[in-house]
Parts: sequence; structure tokens; C-alpha cells
Amino acid sequence: MNAPANLKYTRSDEWFDPATGAMGLSDYAQSQLSDIVFIELLVDEGDTVEAGKAIASVESVKASAEIYASAGGKVSAVNKDLSNKPETLNSDPYGEGWMVKVENGLTSEVMDSAAYEKYCEERTH
Repeated sequence: MNAPANLKYTRSDEWFDPATGAMGLSDYAQSQLSDIVFIELLVDEGDTVEAGKAIASVESVKASAEIYASAGGKVSAVNKDLSNKPETLNSDPYGEGWMVKVENGLTSEVMDSAAYEKYCEERTH
């Protein structure tokens, strides 16, 4: 499992980068969903999001899932390229697979990478 140390993680498997305000779906979550074939972003630039509220909906060959904001704030950017290339969430969840960026992101309950890795390991046993 890949969980970069510079990111923060939620119990619902989203990540947040405090340096850039970017957020998205964790590597663990994308591996559980398998091949992602569709994404619908539910917010747009200028919207205000709250941590824990839905920002996207994804569908894979296995299931569909809501993706929740890992931080709250004003949306400064939305990765519209994902609509045409949803598989990016599988191949590069922490890079080109970012979903939304917020300004001055306020997080709620987030974990560092070590705590998140332990949390994921506990769920797989």
C-alpha cells in the first residue's frame, strides 16, 4: 500500500495535501474498488465544501462509492480531466488523480500516513 508521508488521510479513505490543498481517493481505496470506469465531480470552482461531505461519485467494475471532502474550504480548482480519464484514479491516485483543491483547507479527523497504514492493515485482517 502506498501512503505518502506528506499527506493526511480520513477513515473513509480520502487524502489531503496541506501544502497544495489537493484531495482525492487513497491508493488503498482505489485498490479495493478495482478498475474505476466513471467519475462525477459534484463540486465546482468557487463552491465551498465541508469536510466529510460528498465531492464526487465513482463507479468501478465492482462497486460505486461516494468520495468525501477530506478538508473544508473554498474550491480553487477541480480536475475536470478525470471525467475523460477515470482510470487515472487507479494509476496515479496521488498525482494526476487529485480531484479537488481547496484554499486554506480545514481538516476534521485526519491521520498521518503511519496511522492510516495501520488502520488499513487492521481492516484487512
